[in-house]
Amino acid sequence: MELTTVWFILIAVLWIGYFFLEGFDFGVGMLLHPLGRTEVDRRVMVNAIGPTWDGNEVWLLTAGGATFAAFPNWYATLFSGFYLPLLLVLIALIARGVAFEYRGKIDDERWRARWDLAIAFGSWLPAVLWGVAFANIVAGVPIDRNGNFTGTLFTLLNPFGLLGGVVTASLFALHGANFLALKTEGEVHDAARGAARRIAPVTIAAGAVFLLWNQIARGAAWTWATVAVAAVALVASAVLERGGRDGWAFVATGLAIAAAVVSLFGSLFPDVMPSTTDAAFSLTVHNASSTTYTLKVMTWVAAVMTPVVVGYQAWTYWVFRQRIGRHHIPPVHVPGAH
Repeated sequence: MELTTVWFILIAVLWIGYFFLEGFDFGVGMLLHPLGRTEVDRRVMVNAIGPTWDGNEVWLLTAGGATFAAFPNWYATLFSGFYLPLLLVLIALIARGVAFEYRGKIDDERWRARWDLAIAFGSWLPAVLWGVAFANIVAGVPIDRNGNFTGTLFTLLNPFGLLGGVVTASLFALHGANFLALKTEGEVHDAARGAARRIAPVTIAAGAVFLLWNQIARGAAWTWATVAVAAVALVASAVLERGGRDGWAFVATGLAIAAAVVSLFGSLFPDVMPSTTDAAFSLTVHNASSTTYTLKVMTWVAAVMTPVVVGYQAWTYWVFRQRIGRHHIPPVHVPGAH
């Protein structure tokens, strides 16, 4: 197998890891107001992801860095053409990260309410925009012979792209609800299970239309299998949740995310950014890649460091595996207060 293909697969794996882990973080933030009826409940929800949310974002940084190093032409076209959506994602992630750190610094309801809105904003916006971005990457965008994106923001806001945003937002919300059902107990746990039941039908319907649309338009023969896996996993998550199998329901939504990403990357290959202007202008794993020597060095670095990162993150989740509820939440302590 060529190294360009290997790194295309590795980048897909990095996005799977990011959407699986950060997906439920986004989901928890999206559900903060609908499920967090009281300040204590909102603290339970924030604390459920508090020890791990920032570590989950490492997968995004690694995916971006790997794309830059392995496929610099893809990175250049993607980040210049999708500049405004990616800037909005960055602003949202910064606002969300600051909100997690600052919401408890002052014992004031209005102060916490503002930061809670930042958490919701910083979760909803990326959840939608990642779907819009990936739908357009797979479907293709106007690219000229020099690899320059020639469209506008409105070019990305097409029906397929917008449907992709609905799919990722609903899927992350469902994934987050299943995570809360797995990670919490008491009132928040019950509310999360109820939310999962309400969100599941929307996710299943939107996901089915989106994946079938993509598969019929540009999918490979073998990606029918991944579409089927995603569909079965989503339905199974709803059935498992109703049966009280919180852990397996969470695994099922994670499997649906993984299968959907594989389906999209599988239908994209060997392109990395198809051109709707002229197929000859499309960026592929061959004309967008770095040199063979660069890819060899990257492969050795990845082979050494990836197990270390994955092992450390797995250990982190094991340490913070216990469920939490209202009785675990201590009174608010404001630094410097008397």
